[in-house]
Amino acid sequence: MPKAIWNGVVVAESENCERVEGNYYFPPDSIKSEYFKPSDTHTSCPWKGVASYYTLEVNGEQNPDAAWYYPEAKAKAKHFEGYIAFWRGVKVEA
Repeated sequence: MPKAIWNGVVVAESENCERVEGNYYFPPDSIKSEYFKPSDTHTSCPWKGVASYYTLEVNGEQNPDAAWYYPEAKAKAKHFEGYIAFWRGVKVEA
């Protein structure tokens, strides 16, 4: 089962991930929301839409904008709308 781990803590875990462009996107109900803080950062993808970000906070340390998701995905990305992906040192074990 895929797990997202940062700073020694599992921050997301699910058997229902979507794999897109080499990234695991975790369903919204699979994240441990106590570690996720909304960010003001947004980026745009031509086929997925506008991404929003979370900063991870684990054991008193922050990892800014380490997770992203598409709250209102474009048509071709609707199947993983709202799902969360990771980078910036977050290890995903499958």
